[in-house]
Amino acid sequence: MNYSMSQLRIHQFAGLAQGPRLIVLGAVHGSETCGTRGIERVLADLESGGLEIARGTLTLVPVTNPLAYHKGERNGERNLNRNLRPTDTPQDFEDRVANALCPLLAQHDVLLDLHSFQSPAEPFAMVGPQNNQRSLEPFSQAALEEALAARLGVDRIVDGWLSTYAVGVQQRLARTAPTERAGLLSTDPSYGVGTTEFMRTQGGYAVTLECGQHADPQASDVAYRAIRNTLAHLGLTDVSPPEARAGLEWLRLALVVDRLHADDAFTRVWSSFDLVQAGECIGTRHDGTPVRAATDGYIVFPNPRALPGNEWFYLAQRNLRTTAGR
Repeated sequence: MNYSMSQLRIHQFAGLAQGPRLIVLGAVHGSETCGTRGIERVLADLESGGLEIARGTLTLVPVTNPLAYHKGERNGERNLNRNLRPTDTPQDFEDRVANALCPLLAQHDVLLDLHSFQSPAEPFAMVGPQNNQRSLEPFSQAALEEALAARLGVDRIVDGWLSTYAVGVQQRLARTAPTERAGLLSTDPSYGVGTTEFMRTQGGYAVTLECGQHADPQASDVAYRAIRNTLAHLGLTDVSPPEARAGLEWLRLALVVDRLHADDAFTRVWSSFDLVQAGECIGTRHDGTPVRAATDGYIVFPNPRALPGNEWFYLAQRNLRTTAGR
């Protein structure tokens, strides 16, 4: 299927009975095409009559960042999944996408955002914070997110994204003089806001599904199954809803470490959720300084190709959170 760089292709199906409004996104990052392929399969089911939307509204966006998708790269001109908000003064391609995407998200109740990752690992879901009234990310629908994540077909759920990103901002401020911050990730915690975080600011709830490694052909199967499960769980279709996954592992992001120089290198090939022990050497800086794990935990999103000033890897720890809303 061809996708133009000058428009968003949006497919919408409205049931004749009332129900929730679900939006599913693919290719927020252009090199992450499993969501696109999964959405295309669901579209084929809908167009053939093998699947029908009985209630509520389903909106499918197979390619959310057309420029990045056309390039086959993570970004078009910048990362669409950072600093996502409408603006009256768009500065780049992603700003113009945001001006179309943000109002669309605000029209919905639930978002399923489909992604993939670079290093080998099993698929997993990411959810927002527990219910809270704090200024960073106030939220009141944690149980609904947990219930959805537990039905996507994966065994691991991770939270703590935006709070960990805010810690990373403080680290960048501490190590970088004001005159040297050009080109670095924003030093404003709101720069960590992407599709799911924006959705929560609009009164909805959202789950990110990391479907597998970019090149893994099974990742599109994970995306397809997750969309079908979501439709059944929310009652948009008359398919029997899936049971919550038993024995889920909950992790919480605790720390982010940036790559500071092009010659910073990992000590070995790391995969997400590899166990690390406090003090274990994860990588070395360009000057030979070892980068050691600050705590026992799990490495998440190791990116040997990260640009200097960007996230190199995260550390996660076991989370006592349990799945509610079953």
